Amino acid sequence: MAENVFQLKIVTPERVFFDEPVQMVEFNTTEGEVGIYANHVPITLIISPGVLRITTAEGEKKAALHAGFVEVLPDKVTILAEIIEWPDEIDEERATEAERRARERIAARQDGVDLDRAEISLKKAIARINALR
Repeated sequence: MAENVFQLKIVTPERVFFDEPVQMVEFNTTEGEVGIYANHVPITLIISPGVLRITTAEGEKKAALHAGFVEVLPDKVTILAEIIEWPDEIDEERATEAERRARERIAARQDGVDLDRAEISLKKAIARINALR
């Protein structure tokens, strides 16, 4: 394997989503957005909903990544994702409706509304919409 690439493996409970050499991967964590290149220092991270960007020799690929954990090693990155979707797997109309509902729940601030859950739903809907663009 060339020095400027590393193996990226993304696994969900249902499937191996991606397993190829890449030049870079970017995603959101609870600490902010990160970009990983080959030879990165070892680290583990908690995923926050957002767009995953994979850079390969062929170009960039995007996916909506919702939750999970990441193990970074100098020559390999493993993402254990609860949910991840390629753009062609996303229903834009459904994502737009989910965004609208989440914004309404947040704005209403009614008793019994779990604001944390509504904010996570909003982030997931926005991740889906942004992965389509």
